[in-house]
Amino acid sequence: MRIGEIAALVGVTSRAVRHYHHIGLLPEPARQANGYRAYTVRDAVLLARIRRLTEIGLSLDEVRDVLADDAGRELAEVLGELDADLARQEREIHERRQVLAVLLEAPLAPDGPLSPALAALLEKAPATGSPAAAKDREHLALLDAAGGGAGAEVFAALRPLAEDPGVLALYERLDELAGAGVDDPRIAPLAAELVAAVPDEVLAVIPDGEPSPSGFGRVLLDDYPPAQREVVRRVMVALAERVRTRVHRRTP
Repeated sequence: MRIGEIAALVGVTSRAVRHYHHIGLLPEPARQANGYRAYTVRDAVLLARIRRLTEIGLSLDEVRDVLADDAGRELAEVLGELDADLARQEREIHERRQVLAVLLEAPLAPDGPLSPALAALLEKAPATGSPAAAKDREHLALLDAAGGGAGAEVFAALRPLAEDPGVLALYERLDELAGAGVDDPRIAPLAAELVAAVPDEVLAVIPDGEPSPSGFGRVLLDDYPPAQREVVRRVMVALAERVRTRVHRRTP
């Protein structure tokens, strides 16, 4: 058989056969006097096995292991690993479809898609034209996207705070500091009131040492003008200290 004939017999392309030769997966057959490859039934059987193994999801490296006889891994071992990987993908797809089902039940937000936890939090927040509130929403969306679901507990704990109408007044006072300097006397009292407004339930789900004016916190701080940045920095430091105090109280 020539290359086109063996390819058609097994149901692959001639290009695939040449690629298997190139990577050493399928041995090169003997050539006839005219230079054409002469394939045998044994070559066709091996090529058919390669096709079956790739169709069930094995990579070419895994196929090479299976075909390597004593030097390779048992087919059962490779298939077991493939089955476990497919099961993991199946679970992930199921979880993603569950999230999509929740998102599709309600109108999508302009900055969506958001996780169900963050969407529920923002739904409870009163409407406001505050630039500081809008920035806070952007930061929550960033945490939502970067956290891989880690912010769900935090978002749930923040719901009472989002529903508190007094928070809007704090946002407005933060807005008033947009053009102020870092020595503005309004900074310290506003930071103290913002810290006091955060309930203990939120601190219970914040890891020790967070929030911190470094890493993710540094990105958020750089998004504010000087006076507002100083307010937020003080809030981060004070909340981190509250978290540490709470943890130490629980430690025997």
